[in-house]
Amino acid sequence: MPPKLKLTSLPQKPAAFIEPMDCLAVTKLPDSANWVWEIKIDGYRAIAVKTDDRVNLYSRTRNSFNSKFNYIVDALNDMPIGTVLDGELVAIDDEGGPNFNLLQNFRTGAHQIQYYVFDLLCLNSRDTTKLALIERRSLLKTLSFKDRRIKILDYIEAEPSELVRAVREQKLEGIVGKRKDSLYESGARISGVAHNNVLSTVVSRLVFRINLDERIFFTFDSLI
Repeated sequence: MPPKLKLTSLPQKPAAFIEPMDCLAVTKLPDSANWVWEIKIDGYRAIAVKTDDRVNLYSRTRNSFNSKFNYIVDALNDMPIGTVLDGELVAIDDEGGPNFNLLQNFRTGAHQIQYYVFDLLCLNSRDTTKLALIERRSLLKTLSFKDRRIKILDYIEAEPSELVRAVREQKLEGIVGKRKDSLYESGARISGVAHNNVLSTVVSRLVFRINLDERIFFTFDSLI
């Protein structure tokens, strides 16, 4: 069903902060075609909300990021009114890798900080959280941003064994797995993938993390 037609059938909902859906660390990737994968990017989780002509950027605990990351708030002005986005603030260094120190030094590293969007929770004051992930991502792709600091993080479809090999070879921090049919549920739910003797189960969102002694590099331009 075309995204615009689907949107009109959704319940109306004022755009406001929504507690983000968390991931659960696991020790094994589910072997199923019903999963999609994202590159694990380490930064500050951030919820962007646009009401009327004002954009607000919140931390996962609803603290305002507007002052610290005012340039990202300005860059998000292309958001449609009545929209809520879920994403991650990430600092990318000159070598293309994430740098948490740059993120913490948000003033001196302002030109290197980007906002990666990976979910759409509300659009045009319509609640999208009850849509399947794939449908939300389809709607998300209809949005466009003039400022290159705002990026939509794409997902990957591949075999788990290939993913693990690629993560290790490219020295990535890890990957996040999400069920294609999963709804958006706030709080500490199952939704992301991590590799560290934490839990072995099949859920709706997982986190798979690779621990490396050497520096972790991300080549975002080739992955999104």
